[in-house]
Amino acid sequence: MPPAPHARPARSARPALGRRGLLGAAGAVIALLGLGLAACSGSGGSGAGSKKVTVVTHDSFSLSEDVLASFSSETGYELVHTTSGDAGALVNKLVLTKDAPLGDAVFGIDNTYASRALEQGIIDTTTAVTLPASAKPYIVEDTPALAPIDMGDVCLNIDTAYFSSKGLTPPATFEDVAKPEYAGLLVAIDPSTSSTGMAWLLATVGHFGAEGFADYWKSLVAGGARIDAGWEEAYYTNFSGAGEGGTYPIVVSYASSPAYTLSDDGASSTTSALLDTAFRQVEFAGVLAGAANPKGGRAFVEWMLTRTVQEDIPGQMYMYPVDDGAALPTEITSFGPLAKAPVEVTPADITANRETWLEQWTKAVGA
Repeated sequence: MPPAPHARPARSARPALGRRGLLGAAGAVIALLGLGLAACSGSGGSGAGSKKVTVVTHDSFSLSEDVLASFSSETGYELVHTTSGDAGALVNKLVLTKDAPLGDAVFGIDNTYASRALEQGIIDTTTAVTLPASAKPYIVEDTPALAPIDMGDVCLNIDTAYFSSKGLTPPATFEDVAKPEYAGLLVAIDPSTSSTGMAWLLATVGHFGAEGFADYWKSLVAGGARIDAGWEEAYYTNFSGAGEGGTYPIVVSYASSPAYTLSDDGASSTTSALLDTAFRQVEFAGVLAGAANPKGGRAFVEWMLTRTVQEDIPGQMYMYPVDDGAALPTEITSFGPLAKAPVEVTPADITANRETWLEQWTKAVGA
C-alpha cells in the first residue's frame, strides 16, 4: 500500500491516500527540509521583510518534490510549513490563536468550515488574489480573499466484484443503501472525528433535509452499518474493494477513488463511485489576519493557483484543481469524474447548524 495524502486509494507507483487527519504522504512532505520546507510550531522568523513564509495546513497537504522546490525560485520566498490536523482542527486552532497568528497563510480550510473562518476573522479579507474564472462559483460569502484551490466529491464507493459474485444489483442511491438487501454492507465514517465523515453527513442532510437525515442514519445502523473513526480504517481495513481483506463492499470515500483502484492493464476499475450520493468538498487558501509577512502569504496563495501546482494536485492530493484549464491524469477523467449534480448545503447553513446536526447524528446512531 503506497503512502497517503488525501482520503482516497491509490495503486501502482502513485502515492496513496490517507486524507483528513492522517499523516501519510504529508509526513514525507514535512521531511523535505532540503527543499526549504520545514515543519515548525510558529512563524519561523517570518516578518514583513523576511524571505520566509510560514504556511499552516491540514495534515494532508502534499505536492511533488520538484513542485515544492519551485516555490522558492518562483516567489523568492522560503516555504516553512506546519500542520494542524484536519480541516476542523485546523480552523479551531487558528481561531484560538488569531491574536498571535501561527503563520502567514493557510491552506486546507474547506467549505464545511469556511464561513466560521470568515466569521471569526482569521482571514485577511483585504488581500485577494486573481482567481481563474472556473474558481469563482466556489467563493464563499463573496469573499475571494479565501481563495478556492481544489475540490472533490465525497460519496459512497462500492466493490463491484462483490455485487457481481453475489448476483446482486449494486445500489445507486441513498435510499438503495438502506434497503434490506444491502443490510450490513456499509462502512461509514464518524463525522465528529473526520471531515470526510462530516462531508457525507452533510450529503445526507442536503438530500433528506434537516428533519429527515437522522431517521436515515437510524435505518442504516439498524441494518448493520459500521461506523469507523476515520477514512483510512474504513477504506483500507474494512472496505472489501481495497484489497486488504475487508468485508464491507460499500464505503464512504471519494468520487476519484476508483481512478486509483485500476485493473493491472488499467482498462477498468475494481470499484465504482455512486455519484448520486456526492457532496462537493472545496478547499481554500488565504492570508492570515495579522500575518507577520502578508506579502509572502499572498505569494503562497497565488502560487497555489499557478498551472504547475494546479496540475500537480490531482496526482498528489487526489482532488480536482479549481482551474478547469489544468491538465488532468487520464485515470481521473476516465474512472473518477466529479458528480454532475452533487448534494448542496451552503457554508452559512453548515456553520449555523453543524453542532446541532452532529448532536442529532450522535443520538441517531447511538454513539
